[in-house]
Amino acid sequence: MIDQDFNFHDLFILDLANNHQGSVDHGLGIIQSMAEVVNRHQVRAAIKFQFRQLDTFIHTDHQSNSELKYIQRFQSTRLDQAQFQTLLNEVWAQGLLAMCTPFDEESVNIAVDMGFNVLKVASCSAKDWPLLEEIAGAGPPVVCSTGGLTLEDIDNVVSFFQHRAVQFALMHCVSVYPTPDPLMNLNQIQVLRNRYPNIPIGWSTHENPGDTVPVQIAVALGARLFERHIGLETESIKLNAYSSTSQQVDTWLEAYHRAKALCGSKTRPPASEVEQASLDGLRRGVFAKRLIKKGRELTRDLVYFAMPYVEGQMESGAWKEGYTAVQDMAPDQPVMRDAVEITVNQGLVTLKQAIHEVKALLNEANIQLGCDFKVEYSHHYGLENFRQTGAVLIDCINREYCKKLVIQLPGQRHPSHYHARKEETFQILYGILNVNIDGYPRILHPGETILILPGVWHSFWTDTGVVFEEVSTTHYNNDSFYADKRINKLQRSARKTVVDHWGRFQIAQQPSSEKAPEVPLPDPHAQ
Repeated sequence: MIDQDFNFHDLFILDLANNHQGSVDHGLGIIQSMAEVVNRHQVRAAIKFQFRQLDTFIHTDHQSNSELKYIQRFQSTRLDQAQFQTLLNEVWAQGLLAMCTPFDEESVNIAVDMGFNVLKVASCSAKDWPLLEEIAGAGPPVVCSTGGLTLEDIDNVVSFFQHRAVQFALMHCVSVYPTPDPLMNLNQIQVLRNRYPNIPIGWSTHENPGDTVPVQIAVALGARLFERHIGLETESIKLNAYSSTSQQVDTWLEAYHRAKALCGSKTRPPASEVEQASLDGLRRGVFAKRLIKKGRELTRDLVYFAMPYVEGQMESGAWKEGYTAVQDMAPDQPVMRDAVEITVNQGLVTLKQAIHEVKALLNEANIQLGCDFKVEYSHHYGLENFRQTGAVLIDCINREYCKKLVIQLPGQRHPSHYHARKEETFQILYGILNVNIDGYPRILHPGETILILPGVWHSFWTDTGVVFEEVSTTHYNNDSFYADKRINKLQRSARKTVVDHWGRFQIAQQPSSEKAPEVPLPDPHAQ
């Protein structure tokens, strides 16, 4: 049965190739020994076969007595379809996936008829368009190796499979057996990931089987599936320099697991208790230099920084002028966090912290702004609530046509409103945007667009953080009308802070005397 939603991630492809030596019994031994290792490591694995219809694949002049080593190898290890079926049945009996590399069109049809789960395109076949046409039309998901291909060649293959709705993965591969270190070029894994961000990228390896460093580097570079040749040695059968025994695959998988553990999560984790204790033992705390009376504003001359830091104390990194003592503090007494309150403009602090997050989000999205732009910080319910309600708008162009970049941080919402004059289209560049248009919810992913006509109520929010383009007719101030009528009563300066660049020295100079609404009303137009 063909899987239309195949998961390539963390898949291990174990290539049997011709290492069965033309013996069903030897092939069964390889499959069984590999299944034992796979089960011990609790990974998903596929045993890969190679199919060639030798009577037509090999030219008639070379059907017998050929001096070419590859043809000699293929002829000496020939198995018929019934023998391959026996091996295939054992793969499934062991709970493994079955994969096949067909090297000719007839082999594609045979592999599909036998029920192989996945088809493989070998590097030498990645520009064989008659074969690729057959594979693309067969139905199963496909893994394609890229050994020896130029980026233009890979672009062609990617476009070819995408146009035919083939589910596929790409493998960085070097078709040198075994592959020496200078030819590994493992950075190509990252090149492929950047060039084809929505395609799983893997690593098909031919290095010395005893070397586990390459697979660990491949994991760190983001490879998501892995392939190597496998075999079984006996007194009379010895493996080539790039095929792995079950013991070597066992070590290879151990190295993979260790690399995964070393790389850890892509989300920034909180400090562990052990790490936090270590940091606390080394950091400085804030201490009273002299008697500080309740109600006194703390200034730098009233405190000093020293270790040891004690739990609950204000640390030196949190110090800023603008705190007020809420209790008396004796000389050399730790300044505890609950012994002071902040009296500076908390809204400005909130906004400045959010700016750092906005810059980081643009960096993650790989969006460059240059050095000449204007920024609007929309804060409909006050600066202190900007992190929950608001958005950052970066003005790019405002003529007969208008373009803005709109950025929202995770969890930020923009209240329901409409424009009387402006027609606008949103196009998502990064993250996921939830939009409610006249009561109809939509979820937009990168590349998707939505049109908002004048007079149409709309609100939007994000759980992931989002960057999107707003392309519109001319923008006019005071052309936004909100469902929460309290916002409409505000002066524009009370709900927007407008600065050049990021407003490093401008933000603090724009205080509004008008108080924003304290508690948002339920939004009847929001989902």
